[in-house]
Amino acid sequence: MATQSVRELLIEQMKDLYDAEKQLVKALPKMAKNSSNEQLREAFENHLEQTRGHVERLEQAFEMLEEKAKSKPCEAMKGLVEEGKETMEEDLSEPLKDSAIICAAQKVEHYEMAGYGTVKAWAQSLGLDEVAELFESTLNEEKEADEKLNQIAGEVLSEAESGEGEEEGEMANAGAAPRRAASSRSGNGSRNKRRAG
Repeated sequence: MATQSVRELLIEQMKDLYDAEKQLVKALPKMAKNSSNEQLREAFENHLEQTRGHVERLEQAFEMLEEKAKSKPCEAMKGLVEEGKETMEEDLSEPLKDSAIICAAQKVEHYEMAGYGTVKAWAQSLGLDEVAELFESTLNEEKEADEKLNQIAGEVLSEAESGEGEEEGEMANAGAAPRRAASSRSGNGSRNKRRAG
């Protein structure tokens, strides 16, 4: 049956978000378990509690609309969760793996922020202010989670770069002489070309 109204569109998107949140309730403990950074692990554990609250808020919203709380398979979240799972299985140093997990988690947050921003706007356009307020509360929590991940990402990235810097320093010392020789050859070549021209 074709969707004919904003209200039907709203309910369809709520079903999608309901499934997305339930997928996250299962995925977040795995992300926490695979994080070596303590702050990151705590952020995932805290967001798991919030996510359970997001599921309850959606159930409240369905109730206010006198609709049964039902899920519609959210393929986008399924893909994002799968991508996160692949990241956790990669053979990376701890700081690099944490950075990659943060990247996967922020993709999820931004997807949710887009979804909740839209359903909030639709609910407001229909005069469903209480429903819109529920979505706004969730939207604000998603934004806070994203900001927290941003903050942790900076610290984790510094760790990853300091680890890389040490490795690169060793490699640079080993390869310095051949690089200098190559650069002087290329310099002579360009001077010879200028003379010939």
